[in-house]
Amino acid sequence: MKRFHVHVNVTDLEASIGFYSTLFGSAPSVRKPDYAKWMLEDPRVNFAISQRDRAAGVDHLGLQADEAAELEEIGARLLAADQIALAEKGTTCCYAHSDKYWAEDPQGVRWETFHTHGEATTCSVPDDHATPDSSACCGRSVANADAASCCATDSCG
Repeated sequence: MKRFHVHVNVTDLEASIGFYSTLFGSAPSVRKPDYAKWMLEDPRVNFAISQRDRAAGVDHLGLQADEAAELEEIGARLLAADQIALAEKGTTCCYAHSDKYWAEDPQGVRWETFHTHGEATTCSVPDDHATPDSSACCGRSVANADAASCCATDSCG
């Protein structure tokens, strides 16, 4: 089974945590100084917010696969349609270890498809063996990131 994913950039993390906790009727399941996440069952959604000097609003949408095989099915469809913008294996991003495929829809909305296989204590950890485009956070390359990117600053960890 898959879970819908939404990641929103916010300007005031505490106020946003208060709002979304009220809206969802629960506290975040993950809370960090610059990030919070709700893993909701009704509706089945992984809803995340972060405050990292980026424009406020929807950062990206996604599908979280419960199993690695589900992610590979999605990845195969995206690959067949020549829609994969970035593939990440064993990446650390948003306080989790995951495998991911990133794509953009025709309007430029970024989509993250991923399978998480563990928690992380930091927002991101660059992979020493990664190509410049494979050590990205939230689909942005560290090598090409500007200072406002979540992984280009020390604000992640």
